[in-house]
Amino acid sequence: VQLQASGGGSVQAGESLNLSCKSTGNILDIGMMGWYRQAPGNQRESVANITVHGSVSLVDSVRGRFTVFRDDAKNTLGLQMTSLKPEDTGVYYCKANIRVYTDHEGGTLTWVGADYWGQGTLVTVSS
Repeated sequence: VQLQASGGGSVQAGESLNLSCKSTGNILDIGMMGWYRQAPGNQRESVANITVHGSVSLVDSVRGRFTVFRDDAKNTLGLQMTSLKPEDTGVYYCKANIRVYTDHEGGTLTWVGADYWGQGTLVTVSS
């Protein structure tokens, strides 16, 4: 399984960016998905999470500005970021809890669930 994050870039304060994270591989299903960010010199923090039922949680600092969404048909997670601020600068990582299946001879299917991380995409917001 691989998670590929994209959409980062350099913008001015007040502008918008859209991040995307696509999961590929032998995916049986995907549970909780989320976006995390790590600013220079800081710990990685949770920004937004979305459950398989569509329940969303956002860190206070982005509420009202960021929207997280998922497309389970495409195994994709998105993050729409508006009114960006310099403090939003950091590397954004996607994370997903995925059940990965293995197709065995004789038609038996087994699966294992685990958390997977994308490689990160850099967002830089200038004042």
